[in-house]
Amino acid sequence: MNHAERGLLMDLRHALLHLHKTLLDWERVGYERLHGRVSSQQLLQAVFADPQFVWLRPFSELIVHIDETLEHETPEAPADMPAILDRARTLVTPAEPADASAQRYRDALQAHPDAVLAHRGVTVLLKPPKPH
Repeated sequence: MNHAERGLLMDLRHALLHLHKTLLDWERVGYERLHGRVSSQQLLQAVFADPQFVWLRPFSELIVHIDETLEHETPEAPADMPAILDRARTLVTPAEPADASAQRYRDALQAHPDAVLAHRGVTVLLKPPKPH
């Protein structure tokens, strides 16, 4: 991975973390409407166990994959940048017809302006560079 690719992965990781936190905060509000206020520990348990949060797991998994790629990438085992970027694009541009996870993502974008801004932060990074 060259310096530019490493920089892109680091920027993408940061943007995905921001998007994930924004989406998690939005989902937490709905969860607490149903279950009452929860502590951070209770929320963490819900994120792993409650079906309401299952749609966020692919974001978490991609962030972990990027972390592992940045940590373990070597010339002998280069990062698969196209696969990582495609996976990120798939998460933020769900196909039609939308499955339940994609629909929940769209709902967040419709209901939460901060999610739109965080979404844009990711999509800007995923645009192919313009030719000179």
